[in-house]
Amino acid sequence: MQSNTLYIASLEPEAGKLVVTLGVMEFLTRTIGNVAFFRPVIDTDRATDPDIDLIRGRYCPAMSYEECYGFEASEVKTFVAEGRFKYFLEELINRLNTLKEKYEFVLCQGLNSTSFLSAFEQDINMEIAKNLGCPFVGVINGMNQTPRDIAKEIQISADAIKESGCSHFATFVNRMSEDTLGVLEVELDDPDETLGTPVFLLPENEELDKPSLADINEALGCKNVLGQDDGMDKIVKRFKIAAMTMEHFLSHVEDGDLIIVPGDRNDVVLASFSTLLSKDYPNIAGILLSGGFYPGENTMRLLAGRDDGIPLLSVKSDTYTTTKNVAAVPALINPGDERKIALALGLFEEHVDSEQIRKMAELTSTPQTVTPVMFEYGLFERARQVKKHIVLPEADDDRILRATEILLRRNVVDITLLGNPTEILAHAASHGLDISDAAIIDPSDSKYTASFVHTFYQLRKHKNMTLAGAHDALSNFSCFGTMMVYKGLADGMVSGAVHTTADTIRPALQIIKTSPGISVVSSVFLMCLDTRVLVYGDCAVNPAPTATQLAEIGISSADTAATFGIEPRVAMLSYSTGASGKGADVEKVREATAIAREKRPDLLIEGPIQYDAAIDPAVAKTKMPDSKVAGRATVFIFPDLNTGNNTYKAVQRSSGAIAIGPILQGLNKPVNDLSRGCLIPDIINTVAITAIQAQSIQQ
Repeated sequence: MQSNTLYIASLEPEAGKLVVTLGVMEFLTRTIGNVAFFRPVIDTDRATDPDIDLIRGRYCPAMSYEECYGFEASEVKTFVAEGRFKYFLEELINRLNTLKEKYEFVLCQGLNSTSFLSAFEQDINMEIAKNLGCPFVGVINGMNQTPRDIAKEIQISADAIKESGCSHFATFVNRMSEDTLGVLEVELDDPDETLGTPVFLLPENEELDKPSLADINEALGCKNVLGQDDGMDKIVKRFKIAAMTMEHFLSHVEDGDLIIVPGDRNDVVLASFSTLLSKDYPNIAGILLSGGFYPGENTMRLLAGRDDGIPLLSVKSDTYTTTKNVAAVPALINPGDERKIALALGLFEEHVDSEQIRKMAELTSTPQTVTPVMFEYGLFERARQVKKHIVLPEADDDRILRATEILLRRNVVDITLLGNPTEILAHAASHGLDISDAAIIDPSDSKYTASFVHTFYQLRKHKNMTLAGAHDALSNFSCFGTMMVYKGLADGMVSGAVHTTADTIRPALQIIKTSPGISVVSSVFLMCLDTRVLVYGDCAVNPAPTATQLAEIGISSADTAATFGIEPRVAMLSYSTGASGKGADVEKVREATAIAREKRPDLLIEGPIQYDAAIDPAVAKTKMPDSKVAGRATVFIFPDLNTGNNTYKAVQRSSGAIAIGPILQGLNKPVNDLSRGCLIPDIINTVAITAIQAQSIQQ
């Protein structure tokens, strides 16, 4: 069975997400069984995370504590300050995927409101959920809010989740008054129609909102004076300071009070316990002695003989400090606190439709959202599946060496560098780089050179190539690397950090040649937008393709998209949509579309079509309502290099998209070109892409 995920997060402080987490986890473990719990970020102010202790102990004891979280909040703050947030997201994806291999469902719980500033916390929760591909379940605090305020908050939250790019699965409004809940149940009678996602309403429960004596005991480090454990699970509804005389104090006692009193006030201590003997007085929860004092010897003898389940606790701090510390104790649901756990589960089950939770459990594991981080992570994972051997002919460039070290450390590919081994190793050592796992071949002194020269001569002698000319050509490292790919000594080549595009493509055309049925080598860019990846072609190679070439570019681009897990829906772009326009440029695109459809009837191809109609469902509904591509295109074929190159750069610069490429396509074996201004991540991504192309060609 495939793994599913959900991400539960508070959309504001003190919303009570643990109640929702408990309820969903209870249902999942009953219906699925093999469920994992994961917190991407935990606080660092406690020895262990209380939510992990509770959920892990109750529902997934086989998990180790370390498996249940990604990072501590202090680490994430450092990542953000150092500009390493992408690394943080990649590591989370890796850890979540490890859990998904072992469990049928992974329930994720977001950051606590104390981890970051509240506004940033909401953003980071959505960013994490989006990049993990988890449907988002938001929890809103409905306490002290009117029905109108809550309805507005639900809509604002829904808009924010949609704007973030998350898949919004449900919203819970927690801690509501019964009156407000009743009004909203009527107003939100059909939330699917108004918001598109279910809304669940949970009332406030006083006991869940109050700490127990055990919580206070642990938080303040109290001493249990009488050593009796009975009654520690009692809920402290209020705390009262006994600063009056006994007579006046007794008139203020209420049910569930914790009495805070100096330890030497024997009269108040005895009076507090005596309330249990009278039907006219409420039952207190416990007594907390301040100042480090104990009642007198005879009073203690009286108390020691009791059996009424009222704990007597003591702290050394003065009454004022003790009161302040008690007020700061949070209302937790701790492991073993069966009363609170039962209250929380009962509340959830009474007010939440189990059928909707069943739908949660049946969520598809394939996320509709694909972020740049998810896509790049997926590249590495796919490259590792069947590890390929890539040759890099520009080992004299620092960027190539740094990328090589990263690729080898991450076990993405095997690498051969071209150049003088002594010089390359010395160059790497001078920069503190470890490239010892890379093979290094010197083309000027290689056992392969003679064979390569002869092969190149045979391939090109019909073009008047001489043996001497072949020898000179093979002194070019890009040509030597291309011959390694041709001979099967490497699965692919990446070049261009130093050399021109022509230096990379020319040997590939001369030696490797194009795939059957393809007459033109073209290129695409993988455009990683915030929540999806699109394919743009051709933006780097062919200045003015003919209709036939444009059709081949569309077909090659569709196959490239499929190679990288993108469902190909091809838009052949023009300044006109459908039959509305005329002119030579439009006719070329119309003819190219017809050719492509004839060659590959299995592909969804539309053209001519304008960009807005291809990408925007609302525009498509007006311009091409019956098209299977319009409004849903994933592959965009530009009519010429001028249009394609300018468009990809405009989208890249104006939207912040990551443009991976150019990726060459149409060759028998993969060779890819780098920009001379490329960065180290560009090299790493291109090498991974080349490895995946090599896997695809072998299949």
